[in-house]
Parts: sequence; structure tokens; C-alpha cells
Amino acid sequence: MSGIYWLASYPKSGNTWFRVFLQNLLEDGDRPVDINKLATGRLASHRGWLDDVLGFDSADLDADEVERLRPEVYRWSSRDGEITYHKIHDAYIFTADDEPLVSREATRGALYILRNPLDVLSSFANHIGSSLDKAIACMEDQQHVLCESRKQLPDQVRQKLLSWSGHVLSWVDEPTLSCHVLRYEDMLVDPVAAFTGAVRFLGLPDDPVRIEKAIRFSDFEELAGQETEKSFCEQSPRAERFFRHGKSGIWRDRLSPEQIARIIADHGEVMRRFGYLDADGRPL
Repeated sequence: MSGIYWLASYPKSGNTWFRVFLQNLLEDGDRPVDINKLATGRLASHRGWLDDVLGFDSADLDADEVERLRPEVYRWSSRDGEITYHKIHDAYIFTADDEPLVSREATRGALYILRNPLDVLSSFANHIGSSLDKAIACMEDQQHVLCESRKQLPDQVRQKLLSWSGHVLSWVDEPTLSCHVLRYEDMLVDPVAAFTGAVRFLGLPDDPVRIEKAIRFSDFEELAGQETEKSFCEQSPRAERFFRHGKSGIWRDRLSPEQIARIIADHGEVMRRFGYLDADGRPL
């Protein structure tokens, strides 16, 4: 038995929090894992992963050529007889060869981590070092990408995000994909139920004692404390901190009525579907 479970999300939706939980669950140690030593798998877009499998420097290729090779990288990596878990921010897209970027043969399923876009906005703006209004524009842009700089070579390859709504639907509505949705808000309100459901989807033992310890070892205060003490290797150079709030509803104090209205206008249908708006389109 082998293959990849993708831990998929739009950026700043709780993916790293879940990865820390998963690492604590798998290790089952007597102290929290080091946030800078997560071994739950490389980021899908990490250039080093691609280079190791390809056997040459992907910097010699353009972004489209790299994209066409990525499914083969994941197929090759999934042949070692193990089940692995990898974070991914790409939307579920198809390459120029009409093949899923993540490769159907390599993929066992996807855990899609979802967060209210009103809360995503503030964190995403901080992450990319932009204003809230610019981040809103990015989140509504069906062509939005990460790591497409031509001025320098980033350690990640290009990632097509689509819009926030497009990203969500690309994963959760893909008919050939086994997908489980995990809402960030449920992770906060009822962590035992939320994380247990995710653990069962991933085919891992749902030992209540072990799950509760992993939840405790990966709570926000622990993660923020470790970042304060020794920084975090995945922090964006444009942001002051990676673990900033760990709450839901922060948008109420940070967004203007006009900004709230823009997000709802752009993404209201998907927000309503996943319980972020009431029947009249008002935020819950």
C-alpha cells in the first residue's frame, strides 16, 4: 500500500497547524514536536523535491515545463510502498497534457482545509506583504499564482491558485478525487471531533488519548511560543510572524464594511455552501 494524501488548502487556512498536529500524532512523544522539524512530507511545490527526483536542476526549465513534469515526480515518489502526507497550495488543475497536476496514480485522497475567506484575507495580506485591498484582488483573480518571480529563483515552483472560490471548488468538487473537508473553525470549536474525522479519513488509528494529546501539543500557544523562541523556517520573508492569531472572526475588527461586501460579492456562493453565510447572505 502506497500513495500520497494531499493536505490541500488556500494559503493561510490552517494547513501548517494540521501538519503539526499530524506530526505529533504520528510520533506520539512525551513533548511537542519541533515546528522546524516537521517530517510529514515536503511541500508539493518545493523545488528541491522535484530536483531530487528529476536528477537535474529544475531552474533550467520554464514554469510550463516544470508543471508538465510534476505529475511524474509524484508518481515516482509514491512507488516506495509507503503512505505519505504532503502540503499543497496549488489548485487542483490539469497540465498541458490533460493530466491532474498531482497525478491520479500517486494520489490516495485529499484532506481539504477550509477557512472563512473573511479571516483568510487578513492573514493572506500579511503573508504576501500587501494591503487588504490588493489581497482581495488576488483572492478574486482566477489567474492568480504564487512564486512566478522572474527576478529571482524562489525555492518553490509556480503554483496556480485560481480565485479563493475556484481553489476550493477545484478540490472539493473534483469527481475522481476522494476528498474530506476540514473547516478551520471546527478545529477551533470542537477539535476532538474535527481532528478525529480527519484522522479516520487518512486511515490512521483514532485512539482518543493519542488524538487529544496531539491536539494539546499543537495548540496555538505552543506554536506561537516556539516561533518566538526560535523563529519558524516556513515564515514568509514579507511577514513579521507566521502564527499570528489562531482565532476565527478577527475580520470583524480588521475589515471595513466595503471590504466585507467585496469578499461576499466575490465568494458568497461558496461561503454559503460551507456555512459562512446565512440564507440572506449575512456572515455567521
